[in-house]
Amino acid sequence: MKIQITADLLDGMVLAILEHDDYYGYALTQRMQSAITISESTMYPVLRRLKKDEYLTTYDQPYQGRNRRYYQITVEGRKYLRRIRKLWHDYKESLDGIFYATREGEDKDD
Repeated sequence: MKIQITADLLDGMVLAILEHDDYYGYALTQRMQSAITISESTMYPVLRRLKKDEYLTTYDQPYQGRNRRYYQITVEGRKYLRRIRKLWHDYKESLDGIFYATREGEDKDD
């Protein structure tokens, strides 16, 4: 069974990775794949949407005779990431309240 990842979560993960360093598309996909199952055919529409919404910008860098397109988070992207992190925190707390709830008098470690 796989838990479905929402578009907001994908956005947040991409922006969180780019918060610390710029990545080109393939490397960013590889980094995402260390946490979730995602294909390049799923990643590129996410990147295009984030760029269209001005949460990302791009620049090209030559590499072995070709150009690599790098993605960089914008100021607006950092603001959006803060909102997503807040929503994620609240959502996680709510779910943890269900998943890890104990009946009165029971120890959590039982």
